[in-house]
Amino acid sequence: MFKLKYFELIRTLAVIFIAMLLSMLCITLISKQPMETMRVFLLEPFSSMSHFGNVIEVAIPLMFTGISVSLLFKMKMFNLGAEGIFFFSGLVAAAVGIQNGLNAFVHPLAAIAAGGVVGAVISVIPGVLKAKWNANELVTSLMFNSILLGVGLYILNYFLRDASAYTTSSYKIQQTAVLARIIPGTRVHIGLIVVLVFIALAHVFLYKTRWGYELRMTGANREFAEYSGIKTGRVIVYVHLLAGFVAGVGGSVEVLGMHPRFDWVALPGYGFDGALVAMLAKNNPAAVVGSAFFLSYIRIGAEMMSRYSDVPAEMIAVIQSVILLLVSADQFLKFWKNRMLLKEAQKNG
Repeated sequence: MFKLKYFELIRTLAVIFIAMLLSMLCITLISKQPMETMRVFLLEPFSSMSHFGNVIEVAIPLMFTGISVSLLFKMKMFNLGAEGIFFFSGLVAAAVGIQNGLNAFVHPLAAIAAGGVVGAVISVIPGVLKAKWNANELVTSLMFNSILLGVGLYILNYFLRDASAYTTSSYKIQQTAVLARIIPGTRVHIGLIVVLVFIALAHVFLYKTRWGYELRMTGANREFAEYSGIKTGRVIVYVHLLAGFVAGVGGSVEVLGMHPRFDWVALPGYGFDGALVAMLAKNNPAAVVGSAFFLSYIRIGAEMMSRYSDVPAEMIAVIQSVILLLVSADQFLKFWKNRMLLKEAQKNG
């Protein structure tokens, strides 16, 4: 039973090992100095506090979207709307952050709360469509991503754009709204504490509350959950509300913590990355931390590698593709699981 209990963990570690092994093979084939390139890729992110700070900075938005998507995936809702919500809520937070007249305590709270509420409102629309009319949540969420991008760029260009800036960007965010740094020598901001609190709350919600139990039961078998008296339509709506709020807070925190202006002119990609983080974490909020840090670590390693060696950073796409392929492949190592189940049955029989 020990092996069965930790099968998914072993399976995930095997996926990561294969992906890293493939990356080493690619480096060997491409680089003129493969050993030095591997050293840079694997160790450079830990070579200084500044580089390690970069890993944490990249991990923060990945953790936010990873939690958001994992809540939906736990319900068997393949919703990718966190991408558009992250973008649009960041714009809303920037719009609040641009305003004068608020102190340094209230200003960031107001901006983050506004982004979170907007994210929840947007997210609940596909949830209601799914609960009442069984609309495909993947289709509706992807459509909303495009809509939010278009509407967001319109608002940025016609209401928030700073004409004196050389790029398409908003007016400067007021210093009172900027999130404080918490690690000297890095840009790591208080958003790290916020996301860790969210992860803890998500874990408690999923595994220690009645609402979390209803969510897990609905995801496991919706018909059985309805037969048991769970109002699954209501569960679908509130999980979309929660996921949208988390993604909205994440977009707000990213803008206020890392950007002096809102300057995204395309979807940032964090929502889609959140799906990979959630899949690696097996939709477990506690495991989102490790998954997000691993993904940010290999990205920073690839960036350092592109600077100090002859291998381009695009190699990271190969690693992510292999991870996504193997994690989503139900048959990967399933023969081993079936063999363990058979042995356990024979032992008990």
